[in-house]
Amino acid sequence: MLRRSLENRDAQTRQLQDAVTNVEKHFGELCQIFAAYVRKTARLRDKADLLVNEINVYASTETPNLKQGLKNFADEFAKLQDYRQAEVERLEAKVVEPLKAYGTIVKMKRDDLKATLTARNREAKQLTQLERTRQRNPSDRHVIVSFDFSLKKCFVRYAVQK
Repeated sequence: MLRRSLENRDAQTRQLQDAVTNVEKHFGELCQIFAAYVRKTARLRDKADLLVNEINVYASTETPNLKQGLKNFADEFAKLQDYRQAEVERLEAKVVEPLKAYGTIVKMKRDDLKATLTARNREAKQLTQLERTRQRNPSDRHVIVSFDFSLKKCFVRYAVQK
């Protein structure tokens, strides 16, 4: 029964390891790509601001009608850049920052998995030791019972950690 339960937990642990590795790989990549997208969008906004300034400079040298038209165009274009700025801020706050937080979460889960694997390995060694003791001295009930008790105690501790 303990063997079956150990094998079951091994399968669960492997599944968790695969999930953590998968999240680590893909979320890291997503975070980098979204951050690059935000940077490019911010650069585009900066270039558009330069364009608005240049249009205003050019407008100041033209005739009154063209000057008014260029100023109106520059104002509308600047409003578009305000929307682009809002987009950059929203992407930073609602996409990039939460994705960055997953880096810490993944590290904590990886540490939890390491602790679980250590406990599982210790438990497997104790189980092997118990089996060996049973085979060598089947009549020594005191040693077998103490090993069995420590193994069950370890099993309960592992179950509580989960």
